[in-house]
Amino acid sequence: MKFVTRTTANSDKFEKLYTSLKASSTFRRGAIFCGLLIFWQLYVWVTQVPALLIPGPIAVLEVLWHDLLSQKLLQATLSTLSVLCIGMVLGVILGTAFAAFAKVSRFGQDLLIVMSSMLNPLPAIAILPLVIIWFGFTSVSMIVVTAHATTWPIALNTEMGLSTINPTVLMVGKNLGLDGFRLIREIMLPAALPHILTGLRTAWAFGWRTVIASELVFGSGGATSGLGWQINNSRYFLQTDRVFAGLVVIAILGLAVDYIFRLIEIKTVQKWGMKRS
Repeated sequence: MKFVTRTTANSDKFEKLYTSLKASSTFRRGAIFCGLLIFWQLYVWVTQVPALLIPGPIAVLEVLWHDLLSQKLLQATLSTLSVLCIGMVLGVILGTAFAAFAKVSRFGQDLLIVMSSMLNPLPAIAILPLVIIWFGFTSVSMIVVTAHATTWPIALNTEMGLSTINPTVLMVGKNLGLDGFRLIREIMLPAALPHILTGLRTAWAFGWRTVIASELVFGSGGATSGLGWQINNSRYFLQTDRVFAGLVVIAILGLAVDYIFRLIEIKTVQKWGMKRS
């Protein structure tokens, strides 16, 4: 019992010390990221694991820098992001339309429940063979499966945000003379924004995984190859360092997008007092 109490006390002290640091959250999380890289390099040095299995971060950074200078990695990243952005835009349009229809119509609500119950649990990569039959080995196939992966998180979270708006807030807005588009813009959308941002963040993660998985299957189908295709192609030539370089790019992009979402939350929902920092 004393050991448990002492361990809990030490944990609380560490937590207080960590949160009391004057550095910003970005600096603290960056320090954690650097710490993970140091741990990775130490593990490679200590265990002497073959580079064919796990290359060190220094070797991976060298390959990453070389591929960036040759613009091969940049072209692959842009190719993947272009497919993802088009699929995300389609997903946002479809998801928002489903949520809005569900908000104004009982039939729309039933339609969203039935469609999301059937299609949301269905992995987007599972329908890729069918989409290939329809559209062939082209980027259109990846856009379709990405749109499928992103539509339902956006639709469900947006509908949830619109449905959980406090009726008192709506009444206050109407008493102030707001109606129609002004009521939606100034009351409903800000009130539903936390759920909408959650839907967008989830959709981004689902879409990102779907695009990479699709490229691992058959590549981008165009003149340039994506990150997933490059990772799979490096595997054929046993270029493990290039496989890790592609994974590092994916991780860095994930951190960057998450940082953008956090900035949006700070400027909106946290600033409005709808979420604690």
